[in-house]
Amino acid sequence: MYELILKNVSRFIDLTEEETDFFTLLLKPRKLRKKQFLLQEGDVAHYQYFINKGCLRIYTINEKGQEHVIQFAIEDWWTSDMYSFLTQTPAKMNIETIEDTELLSIDYPSLEILYRKVPKFERFFRLLLQNAFIAHQRRIIESMSLTADERYCKFIERYPAMEQRIPLKFIASYLGITPESLSRIRSQNTKVK
Repeated sequence: MYELILKNVSRFIDLTEEETDFFTLLLKPRKLRKKQFLLQEGDVAHYQYFINKGCLRIYTINEKGQEHVIQFAIEDWWTSDMYSFLTQTPAKMNIETIEDTELLSIDYPSLEILYRKVPKFERFFRLLLQNAFIAHQRRIIESMSLTADERYCKFIERYPAMEQRIPLKFIASYLGITPESLSRIRSQNTKVK
């Protein structure tokens, strides 16, 4: 159950056996079926989640009821509504499973204890936040400067396995286009290959 998360952590920090045991004691496993909410807008995000298995989408809903996918999360990724988690205020986003999903979670008080007992975890989570910030900034710039076709190609290049796992309407929402436009782009790209 902890093999993938410990491998993830080891990319940035080295843990002793004692530190590993302490960390894993703070984690709580959770399983959700497809189409279940992990978090809904208005609820406070009390946890950060590590995905052991499955796929999720993080999205907002505008005043007109339109969904806008902000991010997807798959195995070996961390996710949460970070604004809500860090400020302990109501979430602005929804997190819903696309597939049956298995997670490990850590709550805010436990994370603070972890920082005090194993300070190197501050470095670990800082690096995660830095990488997330870079990815979000890149996504914003690309959404403003690239064509829909270019955004689709970048998505497939970065996340080749996701296209088979995620319904096209969610990918279209992530790219900021209609499902019809995505179908046309996919058709044109297939002809080019």
